[in-house]
Amino acid sequence: MHLGKSYKLSEFLFWTRRQIYALAIWGTLPVILFRFFSMTWLSVPLTIVVLLGTATSFIVGFKNVQTYNRAMDAQDIWSGIVSASRRWGQLARDFPNDESISRQLIDRHLAWLTALRYALRRPRIWESMSQAFNAEFRRHYTVPEWERSLDDALSPYLSAPETARALGSPNVAAAFLNTQSALLQKLHTTGKLNLSFYLELQRALGDFVTLQAKAEQLKNFPYPRQYSTVSALFVRFFCLLFPFGLLSEFDKLNASVSGFMHGNMIWLVVPCSVAVSWMYTSLDQVGDSTENPFEGSANDVPISTLCAQIERDLRSMLGEQTEESTPGKIAM
Repeated sequence: MHLGKSYKLSEFLFWTRRQIYALAIWGTLPVILFRFFSMTWLSVPLTIVVLLGTATSFIVGFKNVQTYNRAMDAQDIWSGIVSASRRWGQLARDFPNDESISRQLIDRHLAWLTALRYALRRPRIWESMSQAFNAEFRRHYTVPEWERSLDDALSPYLSAPETARALGSPNVAAAFLNTQSALLQKLHTTGKLNLSFYLELQRALGDFVTLQAKAEQLKNFPYPRQYSTVSALFVRFFCLLFPFGLLSEFDKLNASVSGFMHGNMIWLVVPCSVAVSWMYTSLDQVGDSTENPFEGSANDVPISTLCAQIERDLRSMLGEQTEESTPGKIAM
């Protein structure tokens, strides 16, 4: 997630420059045909273009509101995971007279967090990280889940046999929760865990199951494709038609000017059409980059950073110290 005050204009222009190039080329074409080849019939009534632009703005606005809500839902889920994890650490720390069991409960919880974030970072076909405008921005940050295998990431928390068993499950994160629950049942049955601790820990596990399901729902069910497709089609159709709606309007301005611009006012169609169309295409691109809050873009919920923060907190509860990372402008 971008943690600076704001994006710089230069960053945003660089991110959307391909669209600007395409819009500039398309905006120039009708002017050339109108100016040099006398194709005045290419002019489209501006009223029609305005009506289309109004409809497009509603569609794009609806999409951005919904994708923003998805991003906020993802933040709420991970805020819940942070809070519930700290509560789990307190319960495990206060486990009576057995530090080894406390450490085991916390290590397996950290393994669950690791497996969950790796699952959420797996690419989906509808995500936009493969598109050039997002891929080239990767030079500003790294995604830990793409730099290291899950097997290696789990090694600090679990033994090799337990890791291998978990990796053989269809849902690794859920497997750790199941193992955690089985351990609690065993401890309670053997009398090492009293009823109040057992019920509280099981309740916490139930919260983790719910939070994982909510995160997986956001990951595996994208913003409805029909709305996404309609938004993209409307924006493109508007951008294609908009320069043609400005031809007659700017050509009329020649009668009110003199000097160098007399007879050349039609060329102002290019910058004006590019500026307006760029706002629509940029909003649509922002919606695309916000739609999937776990895909690994610079606008994602920083689940890797949150997991590192949780580990520092839980290790601190056990009296251990972990290396403090220096926060950067963009944190994943």
